[in-house]
Amino acid sequence: MIFFTSLNTRVSRCFELLIISLPIAILSQTLVAQSLPNFADLVEKNASSIVEITTTKRATTRSGLPDGEIEELLRRLNPGDDPSEILENAPQQRQRGAVGSGFLISKDGYVITNNHVVEGADEIQVNLNDRRVFDAEVIGLDEPSDLALLKISADDLPFTEFGDSDAIRVGDWVLAIGSPFGLEFSAAAGIVSAKGRSVPGQSTYNYMSFIQTDVAINQGNSGGPLFNLDGEVIGINSQILSSTGGSNGISFSIPSNVALNVVAQLRESGRVERGLLGVRMGEVDYALAEIFGMETPRGAFVQEVQSGSPAAAAGVLDEDIVLVFNDHQIDYFTDLPFYVGQYRPGTEAGITVYRDGEIKNLTVSLGSSPTNAAANQTSEVIREKRNPLGFRVAELGSEIRQIAGVNGVRVAEIGPGPGREAGLMEGDVIMALNRKELNSIGEFAEIANALSQTGFVHIRIFREGQAYTLNLELTP
Repeated sequence: MIFFTSLNTRVSRCFELLIISLPIAILSQTLVAQSLPNFADLVEKNASSIVEITTTKRATTRSGLPDGEIEELLRRLNPGDDPSEILENAPQQRQRGAVGSGFLISKDGYVITNNHVVEGADEIQVNLNDRRVFDAEVIGLDEPSDLALLKISADDLPFTEFGDSDAIRVGDWVLAIGSPFGLEFSAAAGIVSAKGRSVPGQSTYNYMSFIQTDVAINQGNSGGPLFNLDGEVIGINSQILSSTGGSNGISFSIPSNVALNVVAQLRESGRVERGLLGVRMGEVDYALAEIFGMETPRGAFVQEVQSGSPAAAAGVLDEDIVLVFNDHQIDYFTDLPFYVGQYRPGTEAGITVYRDGEIKNLTVSLGSSPTNAAANQTSEVIREKRNPLGFRVAELGSEIRQIAGVNGVRVAEIGPGPGREAGLMEGDVIMALNRKELNSIGEFAEIANALSQTGFVHIRIFREGQAYTLNLELTP
């Protein structure tokens, strides 16, 4: 009897403790929940300003056979007719292209999205949250920043407000709204994982410093906004790093401060002008820091000052280390082209270099850097029917020849084939093909047409300020 009394007493005390601890646990969970952001109001406020972008491209109906086989088949079916004329006059078919995201930035219908969402499209439609659909006019495209500015004919539209992307901190909460895989107006939240990321792209010059987040960004989110907790756009979703094509928790957004500069210029002139320093750079590693007597490795190492460049006129020398550009600290060499690209040609900028153990302060008047739009204005794509390399080239603009100090041709279009398999990308400058230097698309075509059907082809390219060698394997 005593045993049961003792047990009942213990059970009673345990029950009392449980009754006391339950409110504490519930209170603790409530406090944790209260410390996490609720995005519902943010989504409700901004959803109406988010748009879905759909594009249409016209393409000649083809059988999927290589061009050479198509021409031979046409010769047999239509003896006496020119097969190239038949191909040019072939019926056109409409093909639905990319589906992406975007957002309204003004009540009179200006829309921001990614350049890669709409580039090459024959028709662009903007789908609003209220189910209205508008045909869009392209105001301007900027490949280096991957931004595009569109315009639809409508008034009194809801629009988003921009925030200060420089004020965002690693660890801050952010929210993306877009159309992943065509699932329009979907929201996804996460945090800022890093800032100042440089991601290799298809541009000859690197003018971007991305915001990295762990937000679930997927195909179709491109061009959509990234919000801070105040409901301001601090980024434009652009790229993901993935081994599967889906979200791996690593996504990259264009900072809003960069977008504001690009949009202002696109509205003004339809193109973006960027400043140019005129140096070939490299990273400052521990070895270089020790050799040059630096306490810690930082800055951009000047490997070569281009002759006649703004840097040369300002007194920058080979083997200088750029530490500051116009009050911007240069921690990595990729920081320098990014900051230089934020200023227009003719800007007077201060530059601080480390030279022979001393700090030198110089002033540079920025030159004009080539952009993708400028290169396209001075180029004509060669459309040779038989191309065993799997890509097409365009003339290299005189501006790029002068500024980059290289000759060659530019890769304008690349498809399946040896070029893509070897790692060639659109925008690369081909300086030499099969160990023969190039100056024009005519020389490229002459060398390409003389290649054997099998074997390896040596190719020298220029990409993002660096020269590379690729070996293309030709197969029958």
